Amino acid sequence: MGTGALEGKTVIVTGGDTGIGAAIATSAARAGAHVIVDYVGSRDVADAFVKSLEGPGATGTVQAFEADVSKVDQVQDLVAEAVRRYGRLDVLVNNAGIETRQSLLETTEAAYDRVLGVDLKGAFFAAQAAARQFVAQGGGGVIVNISSVHEDWPMPGNAAYCVAKGGMRMLTRNSAVELGPYGIRVVGVAPGAVNTPINAETVADPAAMKRLDAAIPLGKMAEPAQIGDVVAFLASDAASYVTGTTVVVDGGLMQSSPGL
Repeated sequence: MGTGALEGKTVIVTGGDTGIGAAIATSAARAGAHVIVDYVGSRDVADAFVKSLEGPGATGTVQAFEADVSKVDQVQDLVAEAVRRYGRLDVLVNNAGIETRQSLLETTEAAYDRVLGVDLKGAFFAAQAAARQFVAQGGGGVIVNISSVHEDWPMPGNAAYCVAKGGMRMLTRNSAVELGPYGIRVVGVAPGAVNTPINAETVADPAAMKRLDAAIPLGKMAEPAQIGDVVAFLASDAASYVTGTTVVVDGGLMQSSPGL
């Protein structure tokens, strides 16, 4: 994304200190945004990531803030912190997500609640908190929901995750219709296979990688930056007429393979 495309805008990225979230935060900072990186867990990891963006290429600013998105009060605190620091909020990226890789027959109530709490409840109430701020301050806003090809494409053995991403698909569509009159856009991004820690086991297995690459028309899995740049574009005014839909970023995987 070109430098300045998000100049001066305040952007929250949940789960923003590693993987796809870190790439989104990086793209937004390079496009001139003030970025609040939400994280859970290691402050050292979050601080190291923030420090890595201090230097050439980043024209915006980046700050870390700890908030568990499955807790509504912490999501509200996250939005309040962005407004406290920068005076307004312009973009929310609902990126935080986890998975358990368990089938319907195996999934426990605790595992289900954990996945749905982060992946869907977290996105729902973060969108609510951001939208309330957008309406209060006026001028619209953007919510980008990082979903997955598995919002549409079944993944046997990962039931709760697919349910959560399917819910996020409808969250994107329904909230876009509700919030459009306020000038608020809501867009989904559905990555396919991406070279992140969540896919480390596959990346480390040459045979698995060969099968995966063969199933992707573009011949290889995505790098996180390729997702980050798409999100930065969708958050910018260059995508000002895009709302209520999901942009699939999968190298053509869903069109060529019935499943892996």
